Amino acid sequence: MFPLKDAQLGAFTFFASALPHDVCGSNGLPLTPNSIRILGRFQILKAISHPRLCQYVDISRGKHERLVVVTEHYERSLEDLLKERKPISPGRVLQIAFEVLEGLEYMNKHRLVHRALAPHNILLDCEGHVKLAKFGLYHMTGYNADVDFPIGYPSYLAPEVIAQGMVKSADHTQSDRSSPSGPKVDVWSLGVMLFELCVGRKLLQNVDISERLKFILNLDCVDDILTVISEEHGCLEITMDLPKDVQTLLRKCLTFHPSTRPTPAGLLQDNLFSEVSALYKPFRKPDGLFSSSLRCADLIIPEDLRTFCKEDGESFGQVRDRSFLLDDTTLTLSLCQLKNRLKDVAGEAFYPLLEDEQSTISPSNSNHELTAAATLPLIIRERDTEYQLHRIVLFDRLLKAYPYKKNQIWKEARADIPPLVRGLTWAALLGVEGDIQAKYDAIDKDTPIPTDRQIEVDIPRCHQYDELLSSPEGHRKFRRVLKAWVVSHQDLVYWQGLDSLCAPFLYLNFNHEALAYACMSAFIPKYLYNFFLKDNSHVIQEYLTVFSQMIAFHDPELSNHLNEIGFIPDLYAIPWFLTMFTHVFPLHKIFHLWDTLLLGNSSFPFCIGVAILQQLRDRLLANGFNECILLFSDLPAFFKNMCVFPLDVSQVDGYLFLGSVSSTASVELLDDNELSIKSGSSRESIRLNELKTEVSPRISAEDLIDLCELSGPTGSKMPTKKTKSGKPKLLVVDIRSIEEFARGHISGSINIPYSSAFSPDGDLIQCASTSLLQSFKGRVVVVVGNVVRNAAEFTAHLVKLGYPRICILDGGINKMKPTGLLMVPSPQI
Repeated sequence: MFPLKDAQLGAFTFFASALPHDVCGSNGLPLTPNSIRILGRFQILKAISHPRLCQYVDISRGKHERLVVVTEHYERSLEDLLKERKPISPGRVLQIAFEVLEGLEYMNKHRLVHRALAPHNILLDCEGHVKLAKFGLYHMTGYNADVDFPIGYPSYLAPEVIAQGMVKSADHTQSDRSSPSGPKVDVWSLGVMLFELCVGRKLLQNVDISERLKFILNLDCVDDILTVISEEHGCLEITMDLPKDVQTLLRKCLTFHPSTRPTPAGLLQDNLFSEVSALYKPFRKPDGLFSSSLRCADLIIPEDLRTFCKEDGESFGQVRDRSFLLDDTTLTLSLCQLKNRLKDVAGEAFYPLLEDEQSTISPSNSNHELTAAATLPLIIRERDTEYQLHRIVLFDRLLKAYPYKKNQIWKEARADIPPLVRGLTWAALLGVEGDIQAKYDAIDKDTPIPTDRQIEVDIPRCHQYDELLSSPEGHRKFRRVLKAWVVSHQDLVYWQGLDSLCAPFLYLNFNHEALAYACMSAFIPKYLYNFFLKDNSHVIQEYLTVFSQMIAFHDPELSNHLNEIGFIPDLYAIPWFLTMFTHVFPLHKIFHLWDTLLLGNSSFPFCIGVAILQQLRDRLLANGFNECILLFSDLPAFFKNMCVFPLDVSQVDGYLFLGSVSSTASVELLDDNELSIKSGSSRESIRLNELKTEVSPRISAEDLIDLCELSGPTGSKMPTKKTKSGKPKLLVVDIRSIEEFARGHISGSINIPYSSAFSPDGDLIQCASTSLLQSFKGRVVVVVGNVVRNAAEFTAHLVKLGYPRICILDGGINKMKPTGLLMVPSPQI
């Protein structure tokens, strides 16, 4: 980033060409509006930063194909110098030429051509340095194909551009083509402007446009164009008095044939600028977050921090009627409201200290107003200017210190993630590191593969309500990222749904395909392990079975009802988990959902699935199979039309029981207010057929020991963790016989022998132990036995009776025997 100094924000507007309504593309779908095409191409311009270019900020699409572009802007330009009608000194001319060529060369490296160079588009900052404006207009309009006006100004257009005329294709279905104008057209335009600066007035201003063009084209047979133009305008004497290096520069720029005219890069290497170039430091692009280079942040604290809040005047644009032709006016946007809002922000807020990981570094603790803002709903926080300023500055500092500050990034992300840095923050949470661009470039994304056809079919149906992803540029990037993933994961295959998984990453990293690919490549092994195998039926069935157990754990009443009517997860949940809910929710809601998802492990999607069912609980309990099928067939529209974010995972109250399939991680039991995920718990692999016979999930012995706070090889123990009411958080029910229970049991457990627990009708037989169990209804109950099948049947009975939070100790009592934590009661004397 570069100091803005006296920079302001400016806006200019234009209309894209309207398309015929009766024409469809080759896929049978309506044509993409030209305004959306322009919006897609514009995105790369936001990523181009250089001291000689006006930074593009954003673009907005309005009605009737209107587009509004916001960019860095300055009030003064070369036009103002020409209005003074005084020749500019040769040294100043060389300086201006050098700075313009610097900007043009950098554009050319990004395959951009200005094509609209004119004095009013070469702005000057407070120090008189050049800033090229509207340099992306030619690129974003598809090289003039998507608008009804020409890009460029007759007095400054190169001869080859004039000879070519305004070329527009009649084929509205064609994809973006290569630029018909090369870098040398800007060199001619620069030469004309430099000549005007040297003589102190504009050329050909009192001549008809057709006469101007005819004059330029007739220069073909002229050997010395500079002399002819000087004679034509009665300024030959002024021209001949110019220093030789200035005359040489003008002659090189005003070379008629483009084959012999130099490029901007070629002119910069000329000895003409040997003295001028010594005054400038070579531009070095800052290292990105993910690169092979070492990074450092050149942080300079200004002497007077109050300069951040210095106010200035307010400017208003002239009201004019606008047609569908280009109105070249740039209106200055007032920043007074923003500056007034931030005038009380302390300068130190722009340089937050990153404390140690044990302390709270959230800026919401800095003052009362921010603390209050931090308690507001997320959608309000994201629109709070001052709150977002503190969060963005903090995350920017943390991300620059990634991966060293990875834990603090994770800690801050638990509060919220600023939308402006969401893409980089997700990458950090996923552990993306290294030179990802080199890895991405090494993947062959061009050679045809069998999957190409399916990708082409899926992309036009993937989140196409979004203007950015529906643009041709969005489709092109979709194809490249998806193909890169398929090619680089030979052991996996493309399944429908992969495009939906790609969409959030591509949207957030539209100008960084390599980062979108790296994030998706890190996301899939963590949350969709083996989902994209050629035969993924076993994995999906295992996943759905565990999900059924999660429903029974949290809401046995709903689980019993859905099982009775035959509405099983196989009928509705496969798209949920295969796409991590991107098939259900629109993008703006997926962002909030994944902000939370990325903080958890591979088991957390189960809780999200349960939370969705909780949102629909009343409707599901009141309806039968057919009504539930209809409800879920329209589920995306149901959630899309909700005015607030629909998921509240905290509705799955008490404990978040995170059950994983046996092929991934372990079963874990965590407090609802604690989203940190423990690792290292072990569990035995379970056969799918056996897993399907169990209604309730399993908990590992390690997690049970931790939750009961058992310790010591002698059987000594610490008190069991308790709720706010003083009662233990969980109850261990040992279903072995009385004799086996007496030979050793878990401290604090109760004995309800399986053989005598239930009546023939399935009701609990009343006794002291079953009464205690009933008093624990609503808390976690862990069933322990010798035989897993008995424990599974026991828990199934409890679920039928409406007991929530029922689980099985994985491996039974045998898993506890080697720990030395079983307690044997003392003999009675």
